[in-house]
Amino acid sequence: MNHTDPDRTERELTEALAALAQGVQAAPDAYRTARGEWLRRERRRRLVLAVLIAVVFALATLIGLWVLNQAPSDPGVIFSGLGTGAAFPGHGPGA
Repeated sequence: MNHTDPDRTERELTEALAALAQGVQAAPDAYRTARGEWLRRERRRRLVLAVLIAVVFALATLIGLWVLNQAPSDPGVIFSGLGTGAAFPGHGPGA
């Protein structure tokens, strides 16, 4: 039977990863570069969001104005002033 010892495997893996990590050298300005890129992305995201909000607001305003412009120009039955006076007895045209 060929069984490997879990402790031995873990130890060998730890040693291999430690040896690999020792050979990795971070760039001296890695943090500054990463932070600068993150700030640029954040600014771009905020700009896109602001433009999107402005476009949606302008579109909603234009649609609202268009809908109001499509309303009929005649005052309609409610505002004509030619009611029967049933709602207020004695105040109609025949009173």
